[in-house]
Amino acid sequence: MSAKTDKKLRPGFTTGACAAAATKAALTALITREEQLEATILLPVGSFATFSMEECIVGENSAKAGTIKDAGDDPDATHKALICSEVFWNGEEGITLDGGIGVGRVTKPGLPVAVGEAAINPVPRKMIMDAADGVLKQFQIEKGIKIIISVPDGEEIAKKTLNGRLGILGGISILGTRGTVIPFSTSAYKASIVSAINVAKLAGCEHVVITTGGRSEKYAMLQYPSLKEEAFIEMGDFVGFTLKQCKRAGMKKVSAVGMMGKFSKFAQGVMMVHSKSAPVDFEFLAEIALSAGCSSSTAEEIRQANTASQVGEIMAMFPAFFEKLCESCCRSGMQEVNGGIAIETSLYTLKGTLLGKAEYDETSCENDWNRRVRKS
Repeated sequence: MSAKTDKKLRPGFTTGACAAAATKAALTALITREEQLEATILLPVGSFATFSMEECIVGENSAKAGTIKDAGDDPDATHKALICSEVFWNGEEGITLDGGIGVGRVTKPGLPVAVGEAAINPVPRKMIMDAADGVLKQFQIEKGIKIIISVPDGEEIAKKTLNGRLGILGGISILGTRGTVIPFSTSAYKASIVSAINVAKLAGCEHVVITTGGRSEKYAMLQYPSLKEEAFIEMGDFVGFTLKQCKRAGMKKVSAVGMMGKFSKFAQGVMMVHSKSAPVDFEFLAEIALSAGCSSSTAEEIRQANTASQVGEIMAMFPAFFEKLCESCCRSGMQEVNGGIAIETSLYTLKGTLLGKAEYDETSCENDWNRRVRKS
């Protein structure tokens, strides 16, 4: 095993933790009239973390501090972003919090933040408020304050996220339930899937389209032009999780759109289709090819293939193979959610050619059952 494989991935911090630390530094600077070079806060996971300030500016009635987000080894779009907090003395009592430049604003229902509010999620919001309240109590200050969180490059960073689809416009979201970022965390991706499904439901969608990535989503949008933008959900590798969440949300139909690599696993019943989750079962694909009418020599060629894409090339002249593969995906999906929803599968090439399509509902499952009973 290589040294690179053995390397332990370095955790980082969330935008919410950075915003809370910047708020503590800014408010302390406003009260003491002294520049703050760092701030230590208590994270939701129960540990303390100290953040260095990239900037700290003290004005007459306000102070501003900012820290550079360190996402560790996680491929986070907000890594190295400057997260700022500006604190003002306020004539009103208590603490008010809002978003400024680069922090998105919620325009669609279904998210944990109300429509019209800055996209600062509940846990980060509490972290920021708690940090500010702690400083006020430390210095025995009873004045009201207003906090504005901003991210100078937030609007540009947001273009690399799904915020626009979720109805978060003008910048990024301030996120994080732990305060720390676990590299390649599945929980964050799953949370985004749940949010997307909730937004689709509240937009009136009963039919959603789940895709494995941006390319398959582009083809899906061409295939289903009448559906709302909210109906398209990037599930990544989380097929089973997404199907269950769709059923839980009361969706009537789910269309899964993808390509040979991941959907050959989906067809064989693998519900987490990451490249490392399970190998492609070439024997399984060969059996499907035989059932589609191909020769035994072609089936043997499939068994010796290196990738699922190569199998797709071998079977290019057998449309029945791809239809049967899509049927297997539908059956696997129905078994995963135990029925109660219609599942459709479409399979594309990398260049956008539709290879095959199939749909299953309760009637299809009943027919399958009757066929198995007759055979037995």
